[in-house]
Amino acid sequence: MEQIEQLRQRLQQQEKLASLGTLSAGIAHEIQNPLNFVINFSKMSDKLLRDLTDILKDNEDKLPEEDRKDADDIIADLKGNMARIAEHGERAVSIIQNILMVSRGKDDEFLPTNICKLVKEYVWLSYHALRANHKGFNISIHEQYEEGLAPLMVIPQDLSRAVLNVMNNACYAVWKKKQYAGDDYLPEVSVIVRTDGANLVISIADNGEGMTEEVKQRLYENFFTTKPVGQGTGLGMGIVRDIIENKHGGTVSFLSTEGEGTTFTFTIPIRK
Repeated sequence: MEQIEQLRQRLQQQEKLASLGTLSAGIAHEIQNPLNFVINFSKMSDKLLRDLTDILKDNEDKLPEEDRKDADDIIADLKGNMARIAEHGERAVSIIQNILMVSRGKDDEFLPTNICKLVKEYVWLSYHALRANHKGFNISIHEQYEEGLAPLMVIPQDLSRAVLNVMNNACYAVWKKKQYAGDDYLPEVSVIVRTDGANLVISIADNGEGMTEEVKQRLYENFFTTKPVGQGTGLGMGIVRDIIENKHGGTVSFLSTEGEGTTFTFTIPIRK
């Protein structure tokens, strides 16, 4: 009866997550429209600033030198502000498109994908989710992305889910260790994306609490979780293995030392 009750609670949590996923896709779609207006108007404002600069140059002899300098400074500041608005607006749109991709992507559809960009987006989404749930907690994230890596054929909505699941576990592991490790402990997560011959390699390492031998043995077991009820479904790592091994023909490996940390590595054959 206890096992049935635990299964019921986990299925309820899974149903809740599915509903939240649908809601998130709807919210993302609605937010994208006003974001597009923000980006477009920032670009229009930048063009107007260039026109204003030309007008001032044509009439600079009619303005006192001090006023010309003030006008130049103001225009420079406004251009910088417009550039920042456009930059962060574009980043927000990129995040929203990734969310929509996860919710709407076709099953098992391989698409040319900027792997470094995808991994980076979902690493930081996980980080900000942790920060939102645990005020005042912070992590040092060290990133190494192979320069000049061309788009590779993967199932982007699935690979992003695998990265997010492992990063969520890494964040949870360092957060949990911080609860008892003391002020000298500095939570860290390292992310590496590189190619090794004919393979793509993605590595996510943390210096969290590591795994016991029991957890290692049961890691991919459905509904097994070390998190409290309501915080984990016990399906995450099984989903990760299915995505990497069954869908991408790769391997998932891990090294973990209890009390010291864990490293997960995805090795995926590069599709031609």
